[in-house]
Amino acid sequence: MNSSAKASPWWTPSVHADRRPFLIGRNAIQAALRGFFAREDFVEVDTAVLQVSPGNEAHLHAFATEALTTDGQKAPFYLHTSPEFACKKLLAAGEERISCFAHVYRNRERGPLHHPEFTMLEWYRAGESYESLMMDCVRILALAAETVKTGKLAYRGAESDPFAGPERIGVAEAFERHAGIDLLASVAADGSTDRDHLAAELRRVGMRVADDDGWADLFSRVLVEKIEPYLGFGRITILDEYPISEAALARPSARDPRVAERFELYACGVELANGFGELTNAAEQRRRFEIEMTEKARIYGETYPIDEDFLAALALMPEASGIALGFDRLVMLATGASRIDQVLWAPVAEYRG
Repeated sequence: MNSSAKASPWWTPSVHADRRPFLIGRNAIQAALRGFFAREDFVEVDTAVLQVSPGNEAHLHAFATEALTTDGQKAPFYLHTSPEFACKKLLAAGEERISCFAHVYRNRERGPLHHPEFTMLEWYRAGESYESLMMDCVRILALAAETVKTGKLAYRGAESDPFAGPERIGVAEAFERHAGIDLLASVAADGSTDRDHLAAELRRVGMRVADDDGWADLFSRVLVEKIEPYLGFGRITILDEYPISEAALARPSARDPRVAERFELYACGVELANGFGELTNAAEQRRRFEIEMTEKARIYGETYPIDEDFLAALALMPEASGIALGFDRLVMLATGASRIDQVLWAPVAEYRG
């Protein structure tokens, strides 16, 4: 067979027949999770896709569009990359437990684990710790496996037991264990970072360092190359307490101000979820957004606006914990699919130029 031959479209009957078991599994898992949240007294919400800001992370790329006012004036909008801002506004409005299956959109992303449009499952618990989200994750992964009658999560030959107790490890401990690097030695008590110290550590263990690498670049390189390949094998891993400079929208830890109440969930080496003890300090959140947009401008030559309504809502938002889980990835691991497009009913067309 000619390896350069064009693959048949997803809607070809034979291709759809191969994909259909994964898709039926997807529907079953989604129904089971809706039942889970209903039993936990969550209200399912639905948020607008069009937002004034798609989020303010340096390496996050959005789809931009324009709305026309009734008098024909142009207004810039973005397809949201997460329902997070809208969900937190609903917490400010008075909701206490909410869940949301949201179609979200991220540009510059396509591959076995990435798609321009995918489904994010987010849920929030007002007045509850972020450890409660960890327990939710354990139950949800087990429920997904039970629903499709499997005893394991699997991806490309790797397996993870969703019924075994999870491994919980701090980011600093993971850096020491898997890379031999004392990460927090490069983080000051006020959260500021020492790029040169971390660069010296990478060189010491034989890792590449570029002249224009910032502290965050070095952190990400170690995480991707030395840490993630060991996470979620045999059992799921909860990677906890990210450095405060990598906190995103998470609040500082009461235990150590150098780290944040942020964790990520891994199975079979695949990142599945990102959870926070939510930051409600609007001034600090603005400062973080501005830092991220300065970095985005430096690297990509563009920035996204800040959602002022979101920052205003933080003044009313209660203490809460929240998490975003890649629903399609969970379906992949539970059904044994090898590519994300196998679990999407109608994948986005590929641009062929």
